[in-house]
Amino acid sequence: VQLQASGGGLVLAGDSLTLTCSVSGGSFRDYQMAWFRQTPGSERKFVAAISWGGTTYYADSAKGRFAISRDNAQNTVWLQMNSLKPEDTAVYYCAADGTLISYNSKDYDYWGQGTQVTVSS
Repeated sequence: VQLQASGGGLVLAGDSLTLTCSVSGGSFRDYQMAWFRQTPGSERKFVAAISWGGTTYYADSAKGRFAISRDNAQNTVWLQMNSLKPEDTAVYYCAADGTLISYNSKDYDYWGQGTQVTVSS
């Protein structure tokens, strides 16, 4: 299974950005999908997840601002990020797992390469 994350960039505080994760190999519709983010010197932190059936989960920092979605026909998951803040600056990773939704990065089997999001004030 290969995950390809894209869509990061440099934006201003208050702007929006959409990250895309394209998945190849395996059976995408069977995977729980998630987004994590990481800053230098820190562990990867949970941002959002979506089950194979479309149930969504969010970190408190993402609630009300971010939206995760998926299209099983396109093997793609998105993270729509609105009202971005400087503290959202991080490398964002998409992840897939064939079993459970988890907020712990160690529970995910497959990872994309990461995409940098920088929010300037």
